[in-house]
Amino acid sequence: MFNFLRSAVSGGAHVQRIAPADAVAKAAKGDVVLIDVRDGMELRASGTAKGALHVPLATVKMKCDPSSPECLKELSLEKPVVLFCAAGGRSAGAAQMLVEMGYKEVYNLGGFGDWVSGGGAVVRV
Repeated sequence: MFNFLRSAVSGGAHVQRIAPADAVAKAAKGDVVLIDVRDGMELRASGTAKGALHVPLATVKMKCDPSSPECLKELSLEKPVVLFCAAGGRSAGAAQMLVEMGYKEVYNLGGFGDWVSGGGAVVRV
């Protein structure tokens, strides 16, 4: 019933949780790609993490799949990715999709509040 809470494993890659402060530090150094999978209304209501790509959950397969012509140029199978949503459930599902697409290092931060609690900068959209 709560499969989305377990670590996902696929071909050696797996989804890991990342501590908020670690995510903020790695994002500040440019060591990870940060992805917000919330919908546009949520971003307009609360803002988003500075530097995050906005890829709503419904568009993850199109925007993150390297075989898709719509894949975002900022993404690479080799560069670590950190995903977040409002509470962690959607980002866990999106992270699993990325693992299945072949991304080597995928992290689920959890919710936007985790970003904020880790000291991450917020931008209004």
